Amino acid sequence: MIAAALTLLLALPPLVWVAAMFDRIGTGRGALLIGPLQNGAALLLRPNTPTEAPDRLNRLLAPGWYLALALVGLSVVPLAEGVVASDISTGLVLWGACEALTVVVVFLHGWSPNSPLPLIGAYRYVAIALPAMLLSMFVLIGAALPAQSLSVVEVVEAQRESWNIIRQPLGLPLFMALGLAITLRGPFDYAGGAELAGGTSAEESGPALALWHFARAAMLVAFSAMAATAFLGGHLGPVLPGPVWLLLKTLAVMAATVAAGRFFARMPPARMLTFLWVVLLPLSFASLALVGVEVLP
Repeated sequence: MIAAALTLLLALPPLVWVAAMFDRIGTGRGALLIGPLQNGAALLLRPNTPTEAPDRLNRLLAPGWYLALALVGLSVVPLAEGVVASDISTGLVLWGACEALTVVVVFLHGWSPNSPLPLIGAYRYVAIALPAMLLSMFVLIGAALPAQSLSVVEVVEAQRESWNIIRQPLGLPLFMALGLAITLRGPFDYAGGAELAGGTSAEESGPALALWHFARAAMLVAFSAMAATAFLGGHLGPVLPGPVWLLLKTLAVMAATVAAGRFFARMPPARMLTFLWVVLLPLSFASLALVGVEVLP
């Protein structure tokens, strides 16, 4: 367990760097390989932006909490057979708790500067993200049904003969919608929209903003690893070692998530709420019902 935790900590910075490079593809924002490092170094050298009467404690802690949630969520993902940092019987519940707390952390990030634009972004994000969390509940229960367990390790073992994406083809696309929400991307980025001058990050600069961007990329890594584990068999695969398979699948989901964030336009908040409640949530429930019928004895 300790070795697996250390492996995750050592592997996270390179994966975050890869996630940052994915964000630069096709945007024409300078060098692909060293661009993320240059941006990070530039942010670290800038001073923080002061605001009047901020909530200093939450402004300081929100980026760290966001990063911590990514690490805790990643800790339940098995890297190989018998290698997992947090092998608990309710790993999917722990992941779900990290998703829900992400909404709280993003809200606090917008609340703490005591400024209008970040606060508007925070409230707007909460309105969209809370129903998006229900998507995860339905599709992850569907992933757990064949394993008859909430353990992420057991969910992987249940996919030795057939991956969950085959059992529930809608599961992964619906889960990716949740991934866009918790990583603040594309059609679900209501927290940091350009029309709000960056939303919850509008008043941030310097090391705090650098940590926030790092935490966003870390959450993308954690989400992609969980999606690859819950729906694509995780570390299972022929010939190659388990960690290599998990890495390849994680990178594939990561690239698809970034591409989806670029491809799909953001709807007005009211229309997105209707889309969530009327289209996506019924689809997620239908996917769960189909899996339930399949696993009935």
